[in-house]
Amino acid sequence: MADAGKDTTSATNGQTGLERKMESRHLTMISLGGVIGTGLFVSSGYTIHQAGPLGAILAYAVGSLLVYCVMVSLGELSVAMPYAGSFHLYAKRFIGPGTAFTIAILYWLNWAVALASEFTAAGLLMQRWFPHSPAWVWSAVFIAVVFTLNIMSVRLYGEAEFWFASIKVLAIVAFILIGLLAMFGAIPIAGYDHAPLFANFTADGWFPNGFAPVFSTLLTVVFAFSGTEVVGVAAGETKDPSSAIPKAVHTTVFRLAIFFIGSIAVMASLIPWHKAGVETSPFVLVFQSIGMPFAGDVMNFVVLTAVLSAANSGLYVCSRMVWSLAKEHLIPARFAKTNFHGVPVWAVLFSMAGSLLALLSSVIAASTVYLVLVAVSGLATLVVWFSVCVCHIRFRSEWMRGGHSVEELGYRAPGYPLLPWLAIVMCIGALVLVVLDETQRSTLYCMIPFVICCYAGYYALERRRARHERDDD
Repeated sequence: MADAGKDTTSATNGQTGLERKMESRHLTMISLGGVIGTGLFVSSGYTIHQAGPLGAILAYAVGSLLVYCVMVSLGELSVAMPYAGSFHLYAKRFIGPGTAFTIAILYWLNWAVALASEFTAAGLLMQRWFPHSPAWVWSAVFIAVVFTLNIMSVRLYGEAEFWFASIKVLAIVAFILIGLLAMFGAIPIAGYDHAPLFANFTADGWFPNGFAPVFSTLLTVVFAFSGTEVVGVAAGETKDPSSAIPKAVHTTVFRLAIFFIGSIAVMASLIPWHKAGVETSPFVLVFQSIGMPFAGDVMNFVVLTAVLSAANSGLYVCSRMVWSLAKEHLIPARFAKTNFHGVPVWAVLFSMAGSLLALLSSVIAASTVYLVLVAVSGLATLVVWFSVCVCHIRFRSEWMRGGHSVEELGYRAPGYPLLPWLAIVMCIGALVLVVLDETQRSTLYCMIPFVICCYAGYYALERRRARHERDDD
């Protein structure tokens, strides 16, 4: 255990074929890029409509707390053991190989299905500017672009994701600043002859729909924050993980809290809660109200970059999960081969093929196959977060039993053991909400049999491998 960080680092540098080319700024933007998307730019109005202004802020605050708890646990694990495709390898060591295999499959499927939806969304967004062009043509163009970015080099991927995410971040910062000016009367806004301030927060009481919708909204918010854990996947391809990962963890969580809660606060102040919804982006509503020219086109461009950013991150994560499974000899070793840029080409090809199959199923079997895929992948992030915190607790316990001190850790997660245990309780609470929510309950009906099949598949593979080894002897 004493050499866990050292051994893993040398393996990741020399023996795996992957290259350490990403820096802290890449890690931060990759994590932000995986989270900030249509959930904030489009669906945030629905959150306000359901839970009310204060309820929406409360839900996002709780979501931010959960993300922080998970991320500091992941930060300590990633610095001590910077594996590429880390989650299931931590689970293999600290929980069990069957669980590790299941987590890897679930997480891969989660991003493969997300990729399919992102490519579809990108094609539809382009029809605003080219209404007579078929959406599938634009989807094909963006598939080619994202594939090229991922196949060239990890440095090119990181750089592309940095700029994709930067556009989103600049849009959010501009929105918050302009919104604050409108709130305090510095610039005029349609519908008000005075500074709106926080009047919309209390116009119909603190919780206009009661407190219960806050809980159902909380589930949506938790899933909206999925993607932050990509930092752990990229740890094995990061320069100097001991300094880059902690910086990325804290920067990401702080920025997410500011961006999400700040945006929601501005929206709720400027748009009456009962007028917020999903038909029009609340960002567009606010920009149009203050007379910003081409507000719809500007936001269409921002959402398009958000979609491409999520697709870029999705293909990266999928390919590293496949690569990691191949390194563990759970799938053919071919998928672990890398090109001269250190990119696992076969893993990228396999992941892109998986996303294209999911995309095809969304067209020809939307109410059957695709619906099951979405349901199965829906809880994958929650399972990963839960496993990360369990692994962190077991890692720290093993570290101390090995005669080491906390001071020897490259990064020490604050608030241990309170924060990982709090995250575990919150993840269990989110699963309880899934059971209680009729619209979400069907995900469990699909996911439980799938998880059982994953465990069965793993043990079948293990028996087959053991039989081959006996035959070889």
